[in-house]
Amino acid sequence: MSFNSLEISRDIDKELERIYNPKTMHILTPFSLKHLAREWLKEDVPSFDFAGFVVGEKEETAVLLLKQEGVIAGRPFVDAVFKELDCSIEWHVEEGDYMQPITKLATVKGKVRNLLLGERVALNCLTRCSGIATMARNLSKLAVCSGWKGQIAGTRKTTPGFRLVEKYALLVGGASGHRHDLSSMIMLKDNHIWTAGSITQAVKDAKVVGGFSTKIEVECRSLEEATEAARAGADIIMLDNFTPNSAKKASEELKSMFPSIVIELSGGITEQTLSDFFLPSVDVISLGKLTQGYSTVDMSFKINKAGKDPSNPTVEHV
Repeated sequence: MSFNSLEISRDIDKELERIYNPKTMHILTPFSLKHLAREWLKEDVPSFDFAGFVVGEKEETAVLLLKQEGVIAGRPFVDAVFKELDCSIEWHVEEGDYMQPITKLATVKGKVRNLLLGERVALNCLTRCSGIATMARNLSKLAVCSGWKGQIAGTRKTTPGFRLVEKYALLVGGASGHRHDLSSMIMLKDNHIWTAGSITQAVKDAKVVGGFSTKIEVECRSLEEATEAARAGADIIMLDNFTPNSAKKASEELKSMFPSIVIELSGGITEQTLSDFFLPSVDVISLGKLTQGYSTVDMSFKINKAGKDPSNPTVEHV
């Protein structure tokens, strides 16, 4: 490896360390985690826990096992679930670690009926959160290794009731969460603009309620619409469903006229075509698939049967 390529490699490593920050988990509040854990458990057990009668309250130990490679994400949610059930958990991996199977992720101790009450809820959170983080990590790494300086982002296409988990997973994976909800940023889409009468009028009206503290983004289908939005005072321009060539031309022209404008690309961009949109004049690329079309990471939860190794897939488990 030459000196120049070594320096490039070090720069990439530093950038990856910056975006894969395990301290991301500190943005979650204890009361939000407690509320979610309680609601999930209530949904799963609305009345009697019939199977709990079978196993009783003997103290047992269980292990969380990783059966498929991926980024580990969702520890705070799992912690909250088992805390509600008076179970203790010891993690053997860090949030954001990329792990290979078969790996023992955590050891959980408590009354066996409580362990099994939390099993599926915890796995649902962990496998889905890790799936999103894994995809976000792969796409963000592709951007960094390509030398592109912008951000890969999710969208508001999230699962109702599960948004906090999905948005958090994006951050663990190194992607941007985009706006969290309708109160986070004003995004004016085609229906807003058609109803208001024009882009200019829509932006003007939005500024009345958004004030100086709330950014305004406008979804645009052409360079003409984007120019009107920028002149009206929009902070962010989304170029929607542009081809790589048309995105390059429009973003370069917009940056030349409005250097401080933030330009986002969205619509029709896939994992296969993503690198075609890594343009110097583009700041953000958002993909709905990050929170809509992701695959879960396969994991299991096993009671640690005496004399058996739960990390060995050939043994039987209760």
